[in-house]
Amino acid sequence: MHELMAAAREATSQAYVPYSEYPVGAAIETADGSVFTGTNMEVSNFSNSLHAEEVALVRARMAGHETFSRIAVTSEKRDGVTPCGMCRQTLAEFADPELTVFTEDDDGVTEYSLGELLPHAFSNELLD
Repeated sequence: MHELMAAAREATSQAYVPYSEYPVGAAIETADGSVFTGTNMEVSNFSNSLHAEEVALVRARMAGHETFSRIAVTSEKRDGVTPCGMCRQTLAEFADPELTVFTEDDDGVTEYSLGELLPHAFSNELLD
């Protein structure tokens, strides 16, 4: 967990956040132990901005990974930030509710499951 969080922390240094000045980093671990990082990238209209969790997930998927075990998310402020609602839904599209989500604040690391953060997620089964 500590190495995964360290990778997320390192990713914050690559953030492009001229508007919010709120760097976020994420590191997602695949079933085989590979780690992919992401950071937030803001665009002036905000709706086109990319979130760290999405970037990490897309990088892993583009490398051929389809199964995920853990994700660490942190901000430069170490304020306990969790994935936003949009990122939770995106993660739910590609990961099980049991996906472990680590966050951190000044008191240390907190562990959640994706299912705790997004109970009753919208799924493709609802579209059938």
